[in-house]
Amino acid sequence: MKFAVALIALAALPLSGAAAAAKTPTKAPVTHDWTKTVVATPEGGFRMGNPAAPVKLVEYGSLACPHCRHFEETGYKPLLAYVRSGRVSYEFRNLLINGPDMSISLLAHCAGPTTFFPMSELVYATQEQWQKKIEGMDESSLDKLTDQQRIIRYAEVGGMTQIAGRFGVTPARAKQCLADPKGLERLISMTKTAMDNGIGHTPTFIINGKVTDASTWEALEPLIKQAGGRG
Repeated sequence: MKFAVALIALAALPLSGAAAAAKTPTKAPVTHDWTKTVVATPEGGFRMGNPAAPVKLVEYGSLACPHCRHFEETGYKPLLAYVRSGRVSYEFRNLLINGPDMSISLLAHCAGPTTFFPMSELVYATQEQWQKKIEGMDESSLDKLTDQQRIIRYAEVGGMTQIAGRFGVTPARAKQCLADPKGLERLISMTKTAMDNGIGHTPTFIINGKVTDASTWEALEPLIKQAGGRG
């Protein structure tokens, strides 16, 4: 007890010049946060990170896929540590699996590079809710719609336009993007390219051009480290 009292008394004394100098805070070295660098790629996806990263990770995923949602929930944040360091770049490319996936993907691309990944986080977090709304739709009413009308209808019923609105996509802009044939063509082309290369399930991860068997963060992280990634 006496020792504790002595420590408290010592702490109350003014610091000597040497001690004060030792306590002067030093600025941490400025490091570049590569997670803030996001660009659209020629392949149609969005890449986050250092374009010259020695480890280039590509995910073919679907915003409507529950397995992709699981990866988002368990692996996305740990992955950001690797991307932030500049050692790993991460590109997301769409592999469409159904009609609602077309709708939400068109809106996510409509949001643009800066907000694509934050919007994708919310899309995955609310995936079960908007999918449940769509599952409750009357199928017979959908049969009377054109493909383009279905895409718009899925977005309306699922509340996807409201999600996009949180990332700066106005209702008018959302409607324009959902009806954009070129935007849909890019997504379909991305999907076709994946399937032509033998990629038929989501998520599929590619490291430095090599398709891996990993579909979870637990399986993917050792492969990133093996390739030279550091968090």
